[in-house]
Amino acid sequence: MLKHVVFFKFKHGIGEEDIVDLEKSLAALPPDIPEILSYEFGRDVVQSERSYDLALISTFKDLDAMQHYQKHPDHQIVLQKVNKLCESVVVVDFLTDPNPQSAI
Repeated sequence: MLKHVVFFKFKHGIGEEDIVDLEKSLAALPPDIPEILSYEFGRDVVQSERSYDLALISTFKDLDAMQHYQKHPDHQIVLQKVNKLCESVVVVDFLTDPNPQSAI
């Protein structure tokens, strides 16, 4: 399995309406993109200086499935919104071991 973790830092002055619109767009992706196995996102509640504003964690079968998701037209529309709203986006993609006992 592949975990896709994304942190979003909004530009100064971005309004609540734009953030809610982005959240609605993100929520609309899983029903339309079958490669998404799990998908959750949420706003930061601590709001420290080092905090990002929104996080997304999704799971895919493998790298190919995630790349298909990234190329999907609906995801491309969301990316346009992200580029408009965010000053910074950081991503980590990592493989998870489906059988962690095998490493022992």
